[in-house]
Amino acid sequence: MSRLHLLRVFCAEDGSGGNPLGVFLDGAAVLPERRQAVAADLGLSETVFVDDAGSGAIRIFTPAEELDFAGHPSVGTAWLLGDVQALRPPAGEVPVRRDGEDVYVTARPEWGPPHELIQVDSPADVEALDGAPAGHDFAAVWAWIDEDAGTLRARVFPVGIGIAEDEATGSAATKLCAHAGRPIEIRQGRGSLIRAQPAADGYVEIGGRSAIDDVRDYTLPERASAADR
Repeated sequence: MSRLHLLRVFCAEDGSGGNPLGVFLDGAAVLPERRQAVAADLGLSETVFVDDAGSGAIRIFTPAEELDFAGHPSVGTAWLLGDVQALRPPAGEVPVRRDGEDVYVTARPEWGPPHELIQVDSPADVEALDGAPAGHDFAAVWAWIDEDAGTLRARVFPVGIGIAEDEATGSAATKLCAHAGRPIEIRQGRGSLIRAQPAADGYVEIGGRSAIDDVRDYTLPERASAADR
């Protein structure tokens, strides 16, 4: 039995919205060969296993596979750990910054899934989608709300890693920010808010607000998945 923290990451300013995230702070207690089965059992877009809180060593899993980096798991885990200065997923070192209730992480746009940026004419066109555009397994569909103000509407469909639609996607935000070349504010999903700005040496800083919904005991699935065998 392990302790599971259930968060929402990239919440709106009033605490609503956000992308659900599962975090095991005692991740080292979950054997590496069991982690994919746990992530599949939970069914969240991502689940994080903290291997060492002091060094920020983490591993990130979708229901279908492990990721080298993902944004909302990094922001949420950094918020939960409290005083960590950097996270260390497989992709590399991810610096952490705090600004009041918000937490920011800095990463390279090429890390994480290969999101395809698909610009459409208006936020209404983004809203009208009923799923991923045909032929696209990692679609990040977006439109300016107010280009002068740097606000945009986005929906992300990473079906290639087992997620039909992601509520708030930090790795896609790094790519959108790099594409825009300036600070942006992203309204994604049903009510999530992501802030992003260019950083030094081609990196991008992303961040926002997190909230905890539950802390509970979790019993590992008894039946091994195909990935365990």
